[in-house]
Amino acid sequence: MLEGFADVVYGSRFIGNHPHRILFFWHSIGNKMLTTMSNAFNNLNLTDMETCYKLMRSDIAKGLVLKEKRFGFEPEVTAKLARVRDVRIYEVGISYYGRTYAEGKKIGWKDGFRAIWCIVKYGL
Repeated sequence: MLEGFADVVYGSRFIGNHPHRILFFWHSIGNKMLTTMSNAFNNLNLTDMETCYKLMRSDIAKGLVLKEKRFGFEPEVTAKLARVRDVRIYEVGISYYGRTYAEGKKIGWKDGFRAIWCIVKYGL
């Protein structure tokens, strides 16, 4: 982004060579399903739509009208960014240290269903 090649950058927990903590098989399957579904609706090829690490130019961020809270935010912002004319989206590997529920992880199965609803809602 600093060199002018990207308008939006997603951090991915699944690319790169940084070590990361291994946790929760079913969460990783859920993430892959949600990312694949989001990619299909938005014609993208991300590896980690549910990442919290997103960087975008301020004029693009200010142009987005966002409504979702919690885990609906990720699919909403992804769908809306994918529709920005001529947007250049990049993805970079990030280091990641996964948390357990005891350490503060908050996502549950209801959040997964909300994310699916938001992928469909904002992807159409």
